[in-house]
Amino acid sequence: MGLRLRDARRAAGLTVREVARALQVSAGTWSAVENGRTKIDEVRLEKAAGILGTDPSTLCGATVPARVSWREFPPLRLDPALTGALGAFVELGFHGATIRDIANRAGLSVPGVYHHWPSKQDLLVALLDFTMEDLLTRARAARAEADRPPERFARLVECLALCHTHRRELGFIGASEMRSLEEPGRIRIVTLRQEMQHMVDDEVVEGCRRGLMTTPVPREAARAVVTMCTALPQWWSASGPSSPEAVAGQYVEFALEVVRLVR
Repeated sequence: MGLRLRDARRAAGLTVREVARALQVSAGTWSAVENGRTKIDEVRLEKAAGILGTDPSTLCGATVPARVSWREFPPLRLDPALTGALGAFVELGFHGATIRDIANRAGLSVPGVYHHWPSKQDLLVALLDFTMEDLLTRARAARAEADRPPERFARLVECLALCHTHRRELGFIGASEMRSLEEPGRIRIVTLRQEMQHMVDDEVVEGCRRGLMTTPVPREAARAVVTMCTALPQWWSASGPSSPEAVAGQYVEFALEVVRLVR
């Protein structure tokens, strides 16, 4: 819901502080709501919907926007401050990047960044929230395309590899900046990462149960496969010889060998 609230606020042309003032809460509290760190009750949700010019049911997710295929990666469109933060965090690291670095990359002033984003931590949390929401949505769609564990497993691996190449910068900070997350944002992102791991675990465990895979250590094999995919941003480059699709195909074959698929 936090992401939907943020999108609605931006569509309405309002800042965090303006919405917070209208709701009679602090800017920090409203930022925490948008980042999923604080829950919002029904009364305040209805009031927020009125301020944002939308319907409460939309903010609750009653309508699901259409999206592209899980194999398609259109150009990444982020808030200018998030784009600046992404570039700064990749090049300088979270602790090395300053708000001025982010502002310069975003084409904004330092006060302009703070006008919408209370802290650098909020920018990091928003980037990782976006990364995990996108990955999990694609992974669920990929998994739903197949009926048997080996095929579902292969599609999950393909999805992981595609996301960590097409969205290399997001994947890079997802791996390198977990240590920089503060609570309660950290535990939420960790939970989302575990959900992704559990999808892969389940397919390998079920594949072994049916005799379709023969690894004696299914959960360890699944962990190795996910780790292999999440390491892609450390070496893959768009200027290199292999496309994301070629790498994904190779990694599916590697992964099937790891779980000892019965062919």
